[in-house]
Amino acid sequence: MPWLSDDRMWEVFGTRGLFQASYGAADFGECRLAVDRVGAGGADDWYREWAALADGLVETADADAEAGRPASARDGYLRATTYYRVAYLPLYGEPTDPRLADAFARESDALAKYAPLRDTPVELVEIPFEDGATLPGVLALAADDGRPRATIVHTNGYDSSVNEMFVSHALAANARGYNALLFDGPGQGRNLIRDGMRIRPDWENVVRPVVDYACGRPEIDPDRIVLAGWSFGGFLAPRAAGFEGRIAALWADPGQWDQRDALLARLPLSDEQKASFPDIDPALIEPMEQALRAPDADPMLHWSLIQRGLWVHGVSTLFDYLVEFVRFEVSSVAGNITCPTLLTFAEDDPIAAGAPKLYDAIASERKELLRFTVADGASGHCEANGRRQFHQRSYAWLSDVVPPVA
Repeated sequence: MPWLSDDRMWEVFGTRGLFQASYGAADFGECRLAVDRVGAGGADDWYREWAALADGLVETADADAEAGRPASARDGYLRATTYYRVAYLPLYGEPTDPRLADAFARESDALAKYAPLRDTPVELVEIPFEDGATLPGVLALAADDGRPRATIVHTNGYDSSVNEMFVSHALAANARGYNALLFDGPGQGRNLIRDGMRIRPDWENVVRPVVDYACGRPEIDPDRIVLAGWSFGGFLAPRAAGFEGRIAALWADPGQWDQRDALLARLPLSDEQKASFPDIDPALIEPMEQALRAPDADPMLHWSLIQRGLWVHGVSTLFDYLVEFVRFEVSSVAGNITCPTLLTFAEDDPIAAGAPKLYDAIASERKELLRFTVADGASGHCEANGRRQFHQRSYAWLSDVVPPVA
């Protein structure tokens, strides 16, 4: 039974916002209202209604902040970040829709207005990267007591941003005494939307300067840095951990294996062609791309592969996208991961299918594969239906391995 809409795409995008209600970044009636107003409309209608909802919240939050009502202002700004993000999801693709860029800027501005109103420090940071560029980050401290604490350095997924990660990760971490350093790498958030920086498979070279930055912050204990990743970050973080010796623990939600295995299994190719890929005739993929671009194509598949996939990787054809995606490999470095490791696995999340294989390959003597089932009430990709339970069980493991304060 759907939560918000019988339209599959609107249900996926809408519940992505709705489930943020668990940490105060959405409200049930507001999400229902926006979806009802969209009705049978399309992407333009979706953007209009969700962005209008967010604009109204910011206007009210501005008045609350001016009148000295910080708690109300905080709540409004935080919900607005969610609704701006939900508004622009269907606009993904290249060339970048100006409305997407504008809504992302307003989303980021709402978080910037929220940050100084919090009881514990939240700092929007710029992390030095390659060729003079910077990666946007958020450093959320558990306390303002001058004590260096264990810090979760969180790497993002395929279509998220530090703004969404703040709600999804930092609030739970801070409540348990951990700092959270969130960052967007190439192909994520502002790096993609504003700067056109595409995703890349050598994530170790993305994480290294982030850990360098973390080690230079006096609020962060350099001996107790946890590298975490969610969604596609559940692949990227283990990839980086295979090279990064400064992390005290690894946490992947969900754990993933080589992208080649997952991707080729879904392609209409013979076993011989799959084994030879990418050394095949690109024409073999063209019928699939034509079907995905057809007017009657599955909207969610079109969005995932054509709108989002080509944009994130900076390619123009489905074949080129597949060639790029199979370069994302962790099997060659999994044996180098020796730190304590937590992998999560939700039974109804197909992206988590490779978690057991990664678990077996990791060399750490202290590792756990934490399973979530539909019967638990924590189903969905990245346990979206039960984030409170997910954090409760995951932090029970982490607090034994890397306590927040020495």
